[in-house]
Amino acid sequence: MKRLLTLLLLAAMAVFSAGCDKMADKPAAFNNVDVTGLDYAKGFSLVDHHGKPRTLEDFRGKLVVLFFGYTQCPDVCPTTMAEMAAVLKDLGPAADEVQVLFVTLDPERDTQELLASYVPAFDKRFLGLRGDLEATARTAKEFKVFYSKVAGAEPSNYTIDHTAGSYVFDREGKVRLFLRHGQGPAPIAHDLRQLL
Repeated sequence: MKRLLTLLLLAAMAVFSAGCDKMADKPAAFNNVDVTGLDYAKGFSLVDHHGKPRTLEDFRGKLVVLFFGYTQCPDVCPTTMAEMAAVLKDLGPAADEVQVLFVTLDPERDTQELLASYVPAFDKRFLGLRGDLEATARTAKEFKVFYSKVAGAEPSNYTIDHTAGSYVFDREGKVRLFLRHGQGPAPIAHDLRQLL
């Protein structure tokens, strides 16, 4: 009887152990869109708001959140930037392992100086990136980001319709997630923790 109980206990432990192994192999459950393996969104070559040339490779070892917008955006852009600042606050010390990048779609108005005051106003760790019109178009195409000028009452008073979402890259520089706009910081912080 004692031997039978020992064998049953060992069998139960084996089943439990196998279940734990399967749980360890289970892929992370994300709140946002898992885009691992995309054949686009591979990189960029732009200049940051300090005037330093930047590529995606410069941020290896950190998670990168990449958002396209413009400083005069009335709603989506400031909301997204404020949301990402809240995400970093939620992450606590782990926030230093995340780099938020804001790529302007309006290089005609978004000068280096303007980006240098706008982007870090949300969080001093954020970086603004820009290129000329050609580099902007090339980068948007690489990331399949839609953008289009919408005329205003005067030529300088235009808006830009654009894709409202962000890409997340893992520490190796591979695209992993597409973050939906307007979901609040908690689901994003959860997903970034999964990747950290």
